[in-house]
Amino acid sequence: MGNARARAECMKDDSMLQGSARTQLASASVCTDEPVRQGHPQIHASRREVAAALDAETAWARVALNAIGDAVLTIDRHGTVTYMNRVAETLTGWSETEAIGKPLTRVFHRVDGKTHQTTITPGQRAIEENTTVGLALDCLLVRPDGSKLEIEDSAAPIHDREGRVTGAVIVFHDASQSQVMLERMAYLAQHDALTGLPNRALLTERLSRAIGLARRHRHLVALLYLDLDAFKPINDSLGHALGDSLLQAVAGRLQDCMRDIDTVCRQGGDEFVILLAEIRQAEDATKVAEKLLAVLSRPYRIQGHELLITLSIGISLYPDDADDVDTLMHNADTAMYHTKRNGRNGHQCFTAEMNTLPIQRRRLEPGLHRPLRPSQFFFDF
Repeated sequence: MGNARARAECMKDDSMLQGSARTQLASASVCTDEPVRQGHPQIHASRREVAAALDAETAWARVALNAIGDAVLTIDRHGTVTYMNRVAETLTGWSETEAIGKPLTRVFHRVDGKTHQTTITPGQRAIEENTTVGLALDCLLVRPDGSKLEIEDSAAPIHDREGRVTGAVIVFHDASQSQVMLERMAYLAQHDALTGLPNRALLTERLSRAIGLARRHRHLVALLYLDLDAFKPINDSLGHALGDSLLQAVAGRLQDCMRDIDTVCRQGGDEFVILLAEIRQAEDATKVAEKLLAVLSRPYRIQGHELLITLSIGISLYPDDADDVDTLMHNADTAMYHTKRNGRNGHQCFTAEMNTLPIQRRRLEPGLHRPLRPSQFFFDF
């Protein structure tokens, strides 16, 4: 409690006390010299109350600062460390007991990430310029054992009630963790959460790149659109957890069949798309489709169940069937639905004639939704 009280006494001069304790301190200070010399009991009691309030407020502040995720370090106007929270202890390699009273430049040894030259700390700048110093990037913190930690830091001056600068507070954190988080977010934006496969956004990017390369080097690109036959009954009857495990197993088998330059994508639900980035002839795509049908037809043993599934595959080629991403995707999807209509568990390559069926269906469907008049019914014996 001695250190806490000493810091609290400093804090009162720096306008960091809560209102109640500051008011009590002011009230206790307004008194004559005579009662003080006589040890007036009311004054002693008041000072004890103020000291207790200061200790309580300091303890509360310590708990709050230790609970936050960033490192916090304070210095006086001479650059001497006056406080560190637990995160600051961890990142700097100094304990608070060891650091208090030491020069900031010793406890918070900061160097440029590129030149490794010692740089002025944001706390020093905040005091000298009497302004908040924004987030600094590409900085390394040198710890007592010589190890270096990439950090991001900022600082702000501390003022007393008269507005005089009495020190600074420095806030910093491990920048490598920020980078890991950014990389994780970027990964999740382009990959399916369940299977870890590339999602439609990443597939579109890679397909566009593959078409550009194929155009320059005059080779083919194939897109295979896959749909699992009868997956919904399995998912509905045995549960979504088992269905998810089945999708993960399918994703694993698909990846095992592909080259490094190819892409296996999960479109969503039970649909997958495979990009064959570089093939010589259309038969190469059909051979891959036949291989996939054989590999994925083998039994899956999941949660005590032996499951059998089949595939419907549609194939579209660049430049034979389309010369842009959207049309190539549409044509592969169309070919896949033709495979389903023709018995499933197989593959079909896209043909221009396949586009006529959706047109016929669009002409027919409005009539199916209109109510029939009595004259439109007839009996056929």
